[in-house]
Amino acid sequence: MRIYVSVDSLHTSIVESQSHDPWHNLALEEALLEDVSPNEIILYLWQNQNTVVIGRNQNAWRECRWKELEEGGGKLARRLSGGGAVYHDLGNLNFTFVMDKKLKNLHRQLKVLLNAAKALGVEAEFSGRNDIVADGRKFSGNAFHTRDGAYYHHGTILVDVDFAKLAQILTVDDSKMKAKGVTSVKSRVVNLKELSDQVTIDAFKQELLKAFCAEYGGTCEELKPADVTADLSVLYDKYASWQWRYGRTPNFDVELMTRFDWGGVQFGFSTDQGQVESCTVYSDAMDARFIQEISAHLEQIPYRYDAIAAKLDELATTDERKPLVADLKNWLQAEQL
Repeated sequence: MRIYVSVDSLHTSIVESQSHDPWHNLALEEALLEDVSPNEIILYLWQNQNTVVIGRNQNAWRECRWKELEEGGGKLARRLSGGGAVYHDLGNLNFTFVMDKKLKNLHRQLKVLLNAAKALGVEAEFSGRNDIVADGRKFSGNAFHTRDGAYYHHGTILVDVDFAKLAQILTVDDSKMKAKGVTSVKSRVVNLKELSDQVTIDAFKQELLKAFCAEYGGTCEELKPADVTADLSVLYDKYASWQWRYGRTPNFDVELMTRFDWGGVQFGFSTDQGQVESCTVYSDAMDARFIQEISAHLEQIPYRYDAIAAKLDELATTDERKPLVADLKNWLQAEQL
């Protein structure tokens, strides 16, 4: 039976996973997304051990040294949201705000995170498209996903992560580093324990819970993973599957790559007699659905700039997407497609 604390008709719940298996934790996250009730917000806390988690539209083969990861007992996982690849160990704390889409308010969600950090002596701020920084360095990357009437905002909290292992396993695109004006992963990230001796995983958990309840009201009751109604075993099988994590790796006839301020993009075209038979788009862009729509849209059309540009224009359906489409068109035109 679901137990809620009701404050001005808002239901607040807390879930903490006791597993360090990324496939289980991502399955539970999606189960909560499926299960969240109208006017409910859930704070979900979880940790993975020796894991690389890639964004929904990333090319697994390019993002990490997957063979080295697996030979060392690690796991590759793919999440529902967009964004880039991250390395998780037990020095990292993951959080997810799962909620009725109508409750979405990034300012309030970030306030919870920033207040938790401040309570432990760390002054932090939101920066760029999805980072939380302190002392000019990133300790949290954030990503977002919407499904029907539900929404989640999740991210990392670097407390005491093994940066040597992180740098060894992740294969960060040089153009991404140059775009951020840094020379290495280590120079742009920071463990919170370096900034305050008050910060531990347990301490940050407790301050997150306090900040969450202070922001949204009430004394949040614990929701057990067993209370969710979605089938965790089915979701686990999806996240553990080769197809979901790695996917097919076709031999493309044409490959084009570039990086914009909003993310890197790789187009892979399979063509036949001047026609695009299929197009696969890899990206760490935050709008994961937009990237998937590009792949589906650019099929069975002439392999010409005007035909591809016209299809991209059809996807410029919001003010947020229009500049992305313009960037893609300018790039493909410059490539003399």
